[in-house]
Amino acid sequence: MLDPPLPEVAFVGRANAGKSSLLNALVGRKIAKTSGTPGKTRALNVFQMEQSFFLDLPGYGYSRASKSDRIAFRRLVNHTLNRTRLAGVVWLLDIRHEPSEEDLKMQDLLAEHETRALAALTKADKLPRDPRRQREQELRATLGLPEDQVIVTSAKTGEGIADLREAIAGLVQDAKTP
Repeated sequence: MLDPPLPEVAFVGRANAGKSSLLNALVGRKIAKTSGTPGKTRALNVFQMEQSFFLDLPGYGYSRASKSDRIAFRRLVNHTLNRTRLAGVVWLLDIRHEPSEEDLKMQDLLAEHETRALAALTKADKLPRDPRRQREQELRATLGLPEDQVIVTSAKTGEGIADLREAIAGLVQDAKTP
């Protein structure tokens, strides 16, 4: 049990989607260890913010993860999605890539648990402006997500970080309101 009792926001995404970089950009300082090698986060990392806890889950879909690691990850995700204080999930998707089979399974799992989710399309700085807009529209259509649930972000340039911070604050505020 995390103490004090605050709303929780989980961060999930494929290995190498940029979770650690995004977390660091959101809080404005280095709290999560970043690496160019996917799959470095191996456990649930918890960061206490002013009004909530951020739960940083290991990345899914890492091909070098053992079968037992993948099973443990699924259990951890299910446990996290069943937490009573979970206000919502920030689901990271690399804007450059089509959703993987693992991404689609995560979307199904979020829907199954009726979890409020924000889709953060990461690494926007890797695409020029017009292709970036096109990719956002394509991903929204592919995933069937409303415009207000998708935020294009770049931890490198800061694009979308303030919008995502505001959307997360909305999740947390809604969780506090009975």
